[in-house]
Amino acid sequence: MQQLAHIQQRAIPADLLAPMAEFTGEVDHGTVLLQSIEDDGYVLLRGVLDRDTVFSAREEVFQKLQQVGEVKPPAIDGISTGESRRREIGGDLNDFWCSVSEGVALRRVTHGHRLHELMGLVLGGPSRAHDLIYLRPAAVGRSTRLHYDFPFFARRSLRIYTAWIPIGDIPRTDGSLVIVEGSNRFSDLIDPIRQYDYQSDHSDQVIQQAAYEKPNSTDPITFVQQRGTRLLSADFRAGDLLIFSGFTLHGSLDNCSAIGRIRLSCDLRYQLEADPFDDERYFGSHPTGSNGGGYGDMKGAKPLTDPW
Repeated sequence: MQQLAHIQQRAIPADLLAPMAEFTGEVDHGTVLLQSIEDDGYVLLRGVLDRDTVFSAREEVFQKLQQVGEVKPPAIDGISTGESRRREIGGDLNDFWCSVSEGVALRRVTHGHRLHELMGLVLGGPSRAHDLIYLRPAAVGRSTRLHYDFPFFARRSLRIYTAWIPIGDIPRTDGSLVIVEGSNRFSDLIDPIRQYDYQSDHSDQVIQQAAYEKPNSTDPITFVQQRGTRLLSADFRAGDLLIFSGFTLHGSLDNCSAIGRIRLSCDLRYQLEADPFDDERYFGSHPTGSNGGGYGDMKGAKPLTDPW
């Protein structure tokens, strides 16, 4: 019997969970990719990134976590030890997580030519990646709450898309990304966050509230039942790429790996190269992030044994 997917410690009824639609057209047709995003809120591209390059990034990240006692050998398997010596060995958590996030192999994936090319097709011109990336290792039991990305990135360029990359194979049972079907048309949630003046106030408190508060006023299962919709997810493989807009409600399933495997993914934003890129939160050699503390503010900076 197939193991049920869970979200926030609740099993998802079969009628409320459906597979994401896979893009089957010509990947090099940017207008078709963009239309898929406008229609569905996302586009799932299978095998468009080099699988070996992605696995090199996975090994690089997990080797660093193995060095601080969080991952068993062989590192590439990403099996948690249930322990951590990150604070003792890794030193400053900000510096450590910055070093992991700026790994050469990882950046070959996140800032490589192929991803720039694909995002440029969606954007309709040469693309520029944010320097700040969000590397997300999730131990068993962890998940990400539902949210919209737009409030975080609304200050300068308005033509921004998220590139979500599985760093290895991520079956649904390991806590893969989940999208609320049709959420790109939830005007009652989207219109208020569109209308807010983020130029005047882009404090982290304002952004977090706009992104998370209303979608999490109840649990995800009740939320989709009330809206007459479903949760969409997939079994992701290394080399896949998911692109979605800032107005697509998403989060993750719970990591329920039976073998203690850490779910590893990375997401970052791409915008048109011609648009402003002077937002200190996401650009530069030391981007500050939305809360001002750079990589040290991220959940990934915490030892895997710490509560979120």
